[in-house]
Amino acid sequence: MKAPPHQAVKGVQNYLEEAVRRLRPANAISLHVSSRTDTGVHAICNSAHFDLQRQNGKPPLAEEVLVDALNFHLRPESIRVTHAHRVHGAFHARFQAVSRTYVYRLAMGIRHHSCMPLTEDKLCWGIRSVDLDIGAMRDAAALLVGTHNFSSFRALNSETPYKDPVKTLDRASLEPGDAFVRRHFHRGIQFWELTFRSRSFLYKQVRRMTGALVAVGQGKMSVYGVKELLEAQDSLAYPQNLTAPPDGLFLARVDYDPLDLPPHTQDDSYS
Repeated sequence: MKAPPHQAVKGVQNYLEEAVRRLRPANAISLHVSSRTDTGVHAICNSAHFDLQRQNGKPPLAEEVLVDALNFHLRPESIRVTHAHRVHGAFHARFQAVSRTYVYRLAMGIRHHSCMPLTEDKLCWGIRSVDLDIGAMRDAAALLVGTHNFSSFRALNSETPYKDPVKTLDRASLEPGDAFVRRHFHRGIQFWELTFRSRSFLYKQVRRMTGALVAVGQGKMSVYGVKELLEAQDSLAYPQNLTAPPDGLFLARVDYDPLDLPPHTQDDSYS
């Protein structure tokens, strides 16, 4: 989400912070996002919070004015602010999120990258086969729902020693999907969507779960194999080259307890 200082390519967080700074606030700006995404992963919904104090004691900007001002400075980028809410000073966009929902899009029968419509390019995973064993995939997905040690479904990184691998997965479902531009779409491509919801996820957990479920649908892994993999509780037990690519993954929702979004006061922050 935010690129390190030595990296030439900026992240979404960098652009958002620059847009806030162009409002010429009286305070230093530090923006905190609810969810970080890997390179190539999309976010059609995300949230962030920051403190904004106007110069010379001016009153806070109205929410709709703030949205318009930020989008004015974000115009060159594929980033849009849709809502702003003034929240209490202790609010934290990341730690107070009660759930995050990810959707992974699959497109069937894509034998070659040229078969992928331009409107879907890098927005779904093109699967060569036309058919998947949907029943087996749903059975395997059901095994992942609940509270488990998901060590086998996380990739190792510098944060691994500090992250609890026990997570509660509230939803893992597979439903028919659709093309983004349905009205003008004339190819017989079947789309499927895997949806996962949890309060938080481990590094690459969704992509690894997706890869395993697609392998089940293709007959490359059994439903019992997913159960064994989950029970192994070992990231090294996950088969190589099985992780789903980032293209089809979307952060779709970030939800909060309504009690954490009380009526605003003069000392509140923006989310």
